[in-house]
Amino acid sequence: MTILITGATRGIGAGLAAHYTAAGQEVIGTGRSAGAQMMLDVTQPRSHTEMAEALGDRAIDLLVCNAGVYLDKGHALEDGFGADLWAQTFAANVTGVFLTIQHLLPHLRRAGGAKIAIIGSQMGSDTRAGGGSYIYRASKGAVLNLGRNLALDLKPEGIAVGVYHPGWVRTDMGSDAAAISVTESVAGLVARFEALSVETTGCFEMWDGDACPF
Repeated sequence: MTILITGATRGIGAGLAAHYTAAGQEVIGTGRSAGAQMMLDVTQPRSHTEMAEALGDRAIDLLVCNAGVYLDKGHALEDGFGADLWAQTFAANVTGVFLTIQHLLPHLRRAGGAKIAIIGSQMGSDTRAGGGSYIYRASKGAVLNLGRNLALDLKPEGIAVGVYHPGWVRTDMGSDAAAISVTESVAGLVARFEALSVETTGCFEMWDGDACPF
């Protein structure tokens, strides 16, 4: 099985890449840094084109859209949430996911029965609105909507799409105060990806298997 993971140079992405590599799967990890296996800046359309061209006629069995940013943590409503942060966040967390899937569609179709896993967040849930972090929450709400609609359109082709909350994880984004380790999150996410099928496409799930409310 060939697995492509965006944002694979640190945090959950790096953990997923290490897990699948240890399991003997072929892993293609992308990132913006020189340490990435394959260079990809998800905010740049040309970067997506170059990645797709570099992959040639390879098939992708599982695409994990993990790359993302959280730029408005701790901002105050009165003077935070600058327009530039809205643009940067949506470019990475929403447009970047769409462009990744769009450019890799030929590779996913080539695999037959491919899966797309989008790393979302329960912070994008309407029913779990907790206030604050407006930009990040809005971007995760938007990518959830994107994933649900892609699931509908790709189901006839046998491509399943799931959106997953990885938990509050001890990473640079989650902080040392977070509830679970990268190892715990990865183990749960891997199980979720394995369970994903055209029958469950469009799901929004927690890392531990619980359904996440929309």
